[in-house]
Amino acid sequence: MAKRGMLIVLSGPSGVGKGTVRKALFETGATDFSYSISMTTRKPREGEVNGVDYYFVSKEEFEENIRTGQMLEYAKYVDNYYGTPLKYVNETLDQGKDVFLEIEVNGAMQVRANCPDAVFVFLTPPDLMELKHRLIGRGTDAMDVINKRIKKAVGEIQMMRNYDYAVVNDEVNKAVDRIQMIIRSERLRVTRVMPDYEQMIGDE
Repeated sequence: MAKRGMLIVLSGPSGVGKGTVRKALFETGATDFSYSISMTTRKPREGEVNGVDYYFVSKEEFEENIRTGQMLEYAKYVDNYYGTPLKYVNETLDQGKDVFLEIEVNGAMQVRANCPDAVFVFLTPPDLMELKHRLIGRGTDAMDVINKRIKKAVGEIQMMRNYDYAVVNDEVNKAVDRIQMIIRSERLRVTRVMPDYEQMIGDE
């Protein structure tokens, strides 16, 4: 039986660069993670592919998954559900593969309750002014929306205490290096390697 994989959760405030850092981390080629594709009830945008970008499902199907306990975490934004299917995560971990989640802070807290042995990494901006500049640079939100996001970010940063590690995203490559160091250290955690040694001792 394969040794169960490790679940790595990356989250942080909106605009901090979670997607950019995750993409750069996967592009290094130094990792062998399975990226957990989210499920959503929103309509696909142009160019998005079902099963690649998201699992696109109906509201009824998503709510049935919630009712039957099939979602690891989920949230509702602007009348659409977003979440992580539990079955895919468990099957992948049971195959001995590591799973990487890039999710919002509230979702991460749901995962913390369901999977306390996961590794939780909080990606934080160098400061709030830099975060504001990044949100403005996106060019996708009006200033009043950006100010609301900054206010929300303050509350999310206070939730950092619930994470295992904090990584400053001052430069993407540096943030990637820090996350890789965290993962290497976690593989050496006694609680992760002890079962192997207990089996070895038991076989003597």
